[in-house]
Amino acid sequence: MTASARPTGAVPLLGLLVIIAGAVLFVAGVVTYSIVGSTLSDQKITVSDDAAYFAGQHVNQPWEAYAEAMVIADHASEMADGKTYAELARDDPERESVMNASFLQASLFTSVVAFGVAALTAGLGILLALIGYSLRRLARVPEPAEARTATSA
Repeated sequence: MTASARPTGAVPLLGLLVIIAGAVLFVAGVVTYSIVGSTLSDQKITVSDDAAYFAGQHVNQPWEAYAEAMVIADHASEMADGKTYAELARDDPERESVMNASFLQASLFTSVVAFGVAALTAGLGILLALIGYSLRRLARVPEPAEARTATSA
């Protein structure tokens, strides 16, 4: 087989399937990242002015969501004198506010995880597409002359 010949057999087909799977994963990752960012943006959250980073910025990226979650945790801790929701007495007047802060923080952390999974998916899609391309390229490499003569003997 010459280097310009069309590859035949299972390897080129496998390579094509891996390329397609990679493309699907890449598109799914990019779309998911975009949807998470858009949905988070629709909530009209702004990073608090006392945040260590991104103060005053509109939350639509994972680093901004993380920064705001950390501020919420600090505020809840201040309200509860360093106690968590579970440590507060049932009749503590701050308990409901700390509970809401915990829910908000968990929601923001969930969006951070979703961004990460979407980015990982897109990255794996690129990796799979490159592997598939490599498989197809390898299938085009001509068989060495020694191997041809050994199999025909």
